[in-house]
Amino acid sequence: MKKTFALLLAAIMMLALLTACGGGDKPADTTPPADTSAPADTGSDAAPEAPAAGGNIGVCIYKFDDAFMTTYRNALQEILEGKGYQVTVVDGNNDQAKQNEQINTFITQGVDALIINPVMTSAADTIIATVKSAGIPTVLINREPTADQMAAYDKLVYVGALAAQSGTMQGELILDTPNQGDINGDGKISYIMIQGDPENIDAQLRTEYSVKALTDAGKEVEQLNLTRGDWDREKGQTICANDLAQFGDKIEVVFCNNDDMAIGALQAIQSAGRKVNEDIYLVGVDALDAALNEVKAGNMTGTVLNDAVGQATGAVAEMEKLLGGATYASGSQSVYIDYVKVTPDNVGDFMK
Repeated sequence: MKKTFALLLAAIMMLALLTACGGGDKPADTTPPADTSAPADTGSDAAPEAPAAGGNIGVCIYKFDDAFMTTYRNALQEILEGKGYQVTVVDGNNDQAKQNEQINTFITQGVDALIINPVMTSAADTIIATVKSAGIPTVLINREPTADQMAAYDKLVYVGALAAQSGTMQGELILDTPNQGDINGDGKISYIMIQGDPENIDAQLRTEYSVKALTDAGKEVEQLNLTRGDWDREKGQTICANDLAQFGDKIEVVFCNNDDMAIGALQAIQSAGRKVNEDIYLVGVDALDAALNEVKAGNMTGTVLNDAVGQATGAVAEMEKLLGGATYASGSQSVYIDYVKVTPDNVGDFMK
C-alpha cells in the first residue's frame, strides 16, 4: 500500500513539473519571424514611398553663370523647397577640384542626398567612389558618365537627355529649310561648328549628329571650321566674327552646341550685314528665353528644347526613390527626357 501511494505521489509531482515548464497550454513558437523588409528596387521604374519632407539636400552645379544651368538650378531649388527639403546649392566655378571639395563638405555635414552636375565627365570615377564610400544617395545631372562607371554604385542614377537626339534635330532644322541648307546652290552645305566644351559628351554628340543628319539625308557637307566656344556667348560672337571675316559668303550654316553661343553668333552675323534665313542659317540648343525671342523674330532658324524643368522634376523624383530605399541595377541607371525641335511655327508653344 505504501509503495502504491509513493508511486502515485511521484506521478502527480512529475505532471505538475511538466505543466510549469511548458509556460502555457500550447508549445512555444520556434518559427523564425517573417522578413518584412521591402525588396530592393532593381530599376528606375519602381517608386518606393518617398521619405517625409525636411531632409537636407546638397546640390552641386558646375558653374552658376551657364545660362541653361541657371534655369535648371532655379527649377531644382524651387521644386525641392516646395517639397519641404532644406537645400544648399553651390557653384563649382568650372573647377573640378573645387567641386570635389564641395562634395566632401556636404558629406561631412551629413546631407541626406546629393544632386551633382559634374564639372568634368572625366571626374566621374572619383565622384562616384566618394559618394559610394559615404553611402549617400546621388543623382547626377546634365553630364552623363558611362554605364560601366555608374554600375559601381547602386544608389546612383543619371537624369538628362540624349545629346545625339539634340544634334540630329539641329540637322533636321536645316533640312527643313526651303533649300535644305544649300543657299548658294553649289550642291553642298558649307558650315562652321561652334562647339561647347569638347570634353563634354553633349558637345561631342551634338557636333557629330547635327552633321550626320545631313549626310544621312544624302547631302554633301563641307566643314569650314570647328572651334571650341565653351558654351559662352562672348566666345560664340568672337568665333563667328572671325569665321565670317575668313570665309565670308561661303558660310551657309552656323551650328552652335547651345543657345548662348548662338546668340553671340547672331550678333556677329548681324554686324557682318548677313541676314539669318535669307543668306545664312543659325541653330542652337536649349530653347532659352532669349533664343525663343530670336526664333520668333526670324533671327534664328531654330533651336532645340533642352527641357530644364522636366529634367529637374525627373531628378527630384529619382532622388526621392533613392531616399525611399531604391537601388539600381547596372544598365538601368539613366533616365532621359526628350528634346523637342523649336521652329517659327511652334515657338509660341514654348514662350512664357
